Amino acid sequence: MGTALYLLDPPPHTMAWAPFEGVRPIAELRAGVPRLRERWSAALDLPVRAILSDAISEFHELDGPPVQPVGPIAGPAIIATSAFAVSVRAIDLQPGTQRLTSAGQTVAWLVPGGERWTAPHDRGAAQEVPGLVLAGTYDLLRALESLLAGDCDALVAAAGTRDALPAGTLVLGDGARVIARGATIEPGVVFDTRQGAVILEPGADVRHGTRLEGPCYVGAGSRVLGDSIRTSVIGPRCSVRGEVSSTVWLGYANKSHYGFVGHSIIGHWVNLGAGTTTSNLKNTYGAVRLDVPGARIDTGRINIGSLIGDHAKTAIGTLLGTGTVVGAGANVFGSDAVPKYVFPFAWGSASAERVSEEGFLRVAERVMPRRDVPFTADHRRSLALTYRRMTDGQ
Repeated sequence: MGTALYLLDPPPHTMAWAPFEGVRPIAELRAGVPRLRERWSAALDLPVRAILSDAISEFHELDGPPVQPVGPIAGPAIIATSAFAVSVRAIDLQPGTQRLTSAGQTVAWLVPGGERWTAPHDRGAAQEVPGLVLAGTYDLLRALESLLAGDCDALVAAAGTRDALPAGTLVLGDGARVIARGATIEPGVVFDTRQGAVILEPGADVRHGTRLEGPCYVGAGSRVLGDSIRTSVIGPRCSVRGEVSSTVWLGYANKSHYGFVGHSIIGHWVNLGAGTTTSNLKNTYGAVRLDVPGARIDTGRINIGSLIGDHAKTAIGTLLGTGTVVGAGANVFGSDAVPKYVFPFAWGSASAERVSEEGFLRVAERVMPRRDVPFTADHRRSLALTYRRMTDGQ
């Protein structure tokens, strides 16, 4: 029997991971280009057998591993924490290693055959590995800043043959740092590779009037519809227009109109109405604090825009203050200023009213096939459980 790899999500009720805790496994969030579980899987050359989580009872994703409760794991196995972004392409495990650590903090446990892992601990021989220990969702911005350039360079090195850029495009810097395999690029697109590579995955569609400033990644089937996009990751099947800076689009999100989005994390199936704009810098130039239920989180960061959960939606002209957290499924509209924290499935910016479960599922059933994702019985059950988890007691 080969070694099994498990990803251990943070314990529940850790509001630092809002708005994704209880909605999707932390292992499924992107740190740079790959998801956290993909970074571990590549570095250890092992598929992920399951994600261990007590915050989510069931999660149905297109290509994700199953989710199971945290409990004893029989060896041979490696249990790695989801809240760690490995920064090397491969980990050469040394004989006798029982733990992997980063800056002295344990990030993985190696369990030999015949033994069992029962809970996190700091015992046994340790091997240091480079990477970033992540304190919460906002730290994905630190991962973007630290890892994106290297991720894009690795994709350039692995590209082999590549498509020639069409006539009418302009490259500032080295054109060999633009990888566009099976992408559609209209005349008038500007690629700026002076600070990093630009990667366009198959099926990407980049329209006239777009400037892509590296390091920048555009996922499969995503459309970039105009304006300046810099230092960002755009996951699969997104539509993005307007000025975008230092932002992670996890996938299947829509921003087809104008408006600035900077230093933000945008969840799956999010729709930002025309003119939705994030502030990513306080007027005082001070560090940003996140106001979430039961806590004020000092991020230590000067630049944070908005953290927006899966299936959230904003009305046209929505203005989001620095460090705004929008819960999953929230529908943000109304004349009141958007609060620093919008509860999951809120109906209106500052309302105590909630979107109904059936109403939420009905919209998801309409939206997902628009990105060629069938709305299956598994999706319905998983999203219904998410709704109940996130609205229980509210």
